[in-house]
Amino acid sequence: MDITFGLIVGNREFFPEELAIKGRERMLKVLKEEGFEVICPSGDDTKFGVVGSWEDAKKCAELFNRNRDKIDGLIISLPNFSDEKAIANTIRMSGLKVPILVHAFRDNMSQMDPLHRGDSFCGKISVCNNLLQYRIPFSLTTLHTVDPEEKIFREDLKWFAGVCRIVKGLKNIRLGAVGARPSAFNTMRYSEKVLEAYGLSVETIDLSEIIAEVNKISDSDPKVKEKINEIKRYANIVEVSEEKIKVLAKFYLSMEKWIKNNDIKAVAIQCWTSIERNLGIMPCAIMSMLSEKMVPSACEVDVTGALSMYILQLASETPSALVDWNNNYGFEEDKCIIFHCGNMPKYILEIKWIGYGEIIGKVVGSEAAFGACTGRIKTGPVTFLRITSNDAHGRLKAYIGEGELTDDSIETFGAYGVIRVPNLQNLMKHVCRNGFEHHVAINRSHVARIVYEALNNYLGIETYWHNKYT
Repeated sequence: MDITFGLIVGNREFFPEELAIKGRERMLKVLKEEGFEVICPSGDDTKFGVVGSWEDAKKCAELFNRNRDKIDGLIISLPNFSDEKAIANTIRMSGLKVPILVHAFRDNMSQMDPLHRGDSFCGKISVCNNLLQYRIPFSLTTLHTVDPEEKIFREDLKWFAGVCRIVKGLKNIRLGAVGARPSAFNTMRYSEKVLEAYGLSVETIDLSEIIAEVNKISDSDPKVKEKINEIKRYANIVEVSEEKIKVLAKFYLSMEKWIKNNDIKAVAIQCWTSIERNLGIMPCAIMSMLSEKMVPSACEVDVTGALSMYILQLASETPSALVDWNNNYGFEEDKCIIFHCGNMPKYILEIKWIGYGEIIGKVVGSEAAFGACTGRIKTGPVTFLRITSNDAHGRLKAYIGEGELTDDSIETFGAYGVIRVPNLQNLMKHVCRNGFEHHVAINRSHVARIVYEALNNYLGIETYWHNKYT
């Protein structure tokens, strides 16, 4: 996802204007080097293309308002103390509701005379004070003052771009719910109305309609053959009739059609046990392939689980998976086993084969349980996230944290792995005491700081950050 920033470079008349002129040039150069598009006043719009007065604020706000559909985030850059009121008024008048990063330049210790000292260190405090008075949320750089060319600021830009991706990605999105929640899974209850209050819509469809669509597709349809070949290329398939793979292919076509026609960003599918009884397949492999294509797919109609997957995907720009917090790992209290039947994307799961589901097979018979991915979760960094609707209080809440996917020995079935989370026992207490589900979304990255900032600061989702607030 490409990100475009609106840039406000501050100025104050009785401070060195040369700092503002050069600071603007330096910031624009770094943003270009990092691959971002920038919308910023030019010298024709305001004096030097910076904002230092009420008139500048009006002109800059008008520029941003004309480009409101393009701007994903704002950067306030302070080469000198700058006019804090003009900056706050610019944002208020623009009407933009996007993440804001406040940056201040360093002063040069060898140039602290009146012609060169900028006092941005102090100016940043004043800008933030005014933004809070205006009730405008904002983000801060890692260091209070930092030059744009520094590595740590470039890392801040990448972090802030991730925050912008989440906020942008969650605007007016549509989540898909395919089928009814399995009766046994009360934990998958959620409130559509609470989600709607956050601008998150849920588009539903009865599973029977998808099944009817599958049954309508002709065996001779060339698209069926294309999907069969795609499934076979995706992973090794254990010995099974071509008829089963053909049904999987038709289910794949039906799901992709519905997702495209309804502009669905993430989907939750009923998998227990109607699909098995009516089509004789498990949807896991297709859900794995959809997630690999960046359409997060959760099972058991876990809509807020699918949303959690999508948010991690926006933060990292890589596929996510949904797993169970499933088993202890011996007596190692900071480790546990995570597991699911087999719907994880191969970006996360080292898929050995697509075969029969061991657990559902015991209920419906193995002949009706083909389509689960078997394998081990790949090692590496991991971020986990769970969003749920707190219906009693009419709001969403979440927890976020980071850990490591390990190569610890384990012999079991399905799709599984071992995760190490510092202070895991405290996390499990938080999960249990606050009524979170047994499902959790994972992503092979460390993006907790991005997600926390987006959810807690800009989207109004109360978020517990494990280990930071333990």
